[in-house]
Amino acid sequence: MASPAGSQSQSQSQSRPGPVTIAPALSKPSTPSAGHGSPSPHPNAMPYTCQTCVRRKVKCDRTTPICSSCARSKLECLYRAPPPPRPRRRKRDDEHVRGHVAPGERVLYGNSAEEVASSSHKTEEETPQSNVRTAKIGTLLAGDGRSRYIDSRLWLDAGDEVDVREMSGHEEDDQSVPAGGTPLAQDPISCALLGVSQNLFTYHPSHEEAMKLWAAYVQNVEPLCKVLHIPTTARMVETVSRQPASASKPYECLLFSIYHFAIFSMTDDDCVREFGQLRTVLLDKYQFAVRQALVNASWLKTTEMVVMQAYVLFLIPMRSQIDHHTFWIMTGVAVRIAQRMGLHRDGESLGLSPFDVQMRRRLWWQLLPLDGYAGQFSGTGIAITPNSWDTKQPSNINDDQIYPSMMHWPEEQKGASEMIFCLTRAELSNFYTRTGVKMKDIGPTIELRDSAELDRLIDQVEDIIESKYLRYCDIVTPLHFLTLAVVRSATNAVRLRNRIPTLIKRTIGDEERRALCVLAQKILDSDSAIYRNPSINKFQWQIKSFFLWDALICILTSLAKPGFFAPAELNMTWSKMVDVYTNHPEILEGKGAFHVAVGKVTLEAWKANPPSDSTQEPAFITMLHSQRRRINAAKHPEVLTGQTTPSNDGPVEAMSSLDALFGSLDGTDLNFDGDPNYSAADWMFWDQFSQPHGPSLG
Repeated sequence: MASPAGSQSQSQSQSRPGPVTIAPALSKPSTPSAGHGSPSPHPNAMPYTCQTCVRRKVKCDRTTPICSSCARSKLECLYRAPPPPRPRRRKRDDEHVRGHVAPGERVLYGNSAEEVASSSHKTEEETPQSNVRTAKIGTLLAGDGRSRYIDSRLWLDAGDEVDVREMSGHEEDDQSVPAGGTPLAQDPISCALLGVSQNLFTYHPSHEEAMKLWAAYVQNVEPLCKVLHIPTTARMVETVSRQPASASKPYECLLFSIYHFAIFSMTDDDCVREFGQLRTVLLDKYQFAVRQALVNASWLKTTEMVVMQAYVLFLIPMRSQIDHHTFWIMTGVAVRIAQRMGLHRDGESLGLSPFDVQMRRRLWWQLLPLDGYAGQFSGTGIAITPNSWDTKQPSNINDDQIYPSMMHWPEEQKGASEMIFCLTRAELSNFYTRTGVKMKDIGPTIELRDSAELDRLIDQVEDIIESKYLRYCDIVTPLHFLTLAVVRSATNAVRLRNRIPTLIKRTIGDEERRALCVLAQKILDSDSAIYRNPSINKFQWQIKSFFLWDALICILTSLAKPGFFAPAELNMTWSKMVDVYTNHPEILEGKGAFHVAVGKVTLEAWKANPPSDSTQEPAFITMLHSQRRRINAAKHPEVLTGQTTPSNDGPVEAMSSLDALFGSLDGTDLNFDGDPNYSAADWMFWDQFSQPHGPSLG
């Protein structure tokens, strides 16, 4: 969770956290530390490190009145004594208290050292049974904005001698370079991928530009992600953007992730108007800055919430900017870091504060769909199995109901809160996870139930979402409108996905085909409604990521069937196709196998059954013809430009195009290639929307 850099820096500089205990031992008092690797102090030196060196995470010789590091860097050198250690609390003999974790010190986000609060870290004791069992969950080491989840007997048996810094790796240790060594040797993986440490001061925007980027993030991105606590983060952005040099490495990661995501959510015209630069130029700039900031913060070793927030906010837009195999590796890193931090265990059962519990839940439920999305379109399957985590869904609350130092649980709203979009998709993904994924000996596989049972289950979850959220929606509110459209499309899409293999295999009768076309048209109608609503334009970055290919294929293959549509229906359906191609130019622009196959099916459908009221060929048909001629000319130079490959049977030709693309036609052998920005997940909306722990909506 983000917080103002000033107060956070003061908290970190005033004291080093002492050992944070593992259950059930009592916490030890914190003790002042001179800093890792600091030289032997001069007789007149201060007994503690200056705040500037602590914030910059460099060695301090503690010389007065100004240390050597601050003198060289021409920075203000400020010494402030740490608070006295807390007295050791006596353990009670009460049977009801035994087995619970004693409070461990931690500095709450945005508070000074004098406002240190303690929180109870709970765990389960081993229960004497005939068969000895270990605890269902481990324990959490937490302190100074870091957390490390321990579920290993080796570490749990270490008792209260384990320090969270020892477990997590201290930044000062990470950044130190041994004699004859290099930073590459200290963090080889991240440095090998992204390069060694580099100062990013020149990459920071001006304060005025930073505030514009922050405003764009809050308006365009946050309603669909809800990873940050906006009031707290706003203070941090305001403070640090005025003095970029004061930013700690974790907060620098978060700032650049915010800037990058903001640019990603904007249009080319927005970027030129607001910043005088092309969107592509700004994206390259801030993408590099995020990558480098992660390296500077030793992100592979991190246990800091701020760094993890920054990384997830970086991954969401990156899914459409890099190849899917690289993205799968990057999400895998995020999963491992999250597990190390204990995000897969619900914070309430770990005894964390109400604020921390909510923010950890929000972050975990954004990571889940990224893992599923990456596994699906890279062809590797899911990495986070359903029975490996127990983190609850976030509460239905607004940001102004929570704050870092709160001691009581917030009261959930009955109706629509700021979390409505994230919570409705969480309900859908939870349905999919708990009903559609079964565990086999060889690992997790996706096995949807039979059609009747699946229809009954999706009806149930739709009723739940309707009663808890949708009935409170006001379609005048852009977020509510988008939520309604997405939920309607998602529920119809899973029904369609359940039956579409019979359509592709051509084992379907006209009556059932008509039922599928009704579902498909509802999905395309929702898609068109979104594009017709100008208030939803700010969410275009997200809308573009889930075009509904199932519905398009269903309609196109039916259009290619002679006599299936009555004349009035035929004209109306082709009108919908005009909207589809107008709203989704990527179908024409894409060069992957799927785009080519869809284009070919469209042309065969147009050839077999053009609209009766068409006076001239639509622009998208003309462009598809032009593309087809170029493809044929490249494959068959002997064919004169302007001729198309002869085809005497439109529907058969159309279906053979899909046969070549879809392989086994049951959704398990999709042959996608070409455009690195396209993935198999784009074929099935449901797989994209709730794969398998949640939607890939960011």
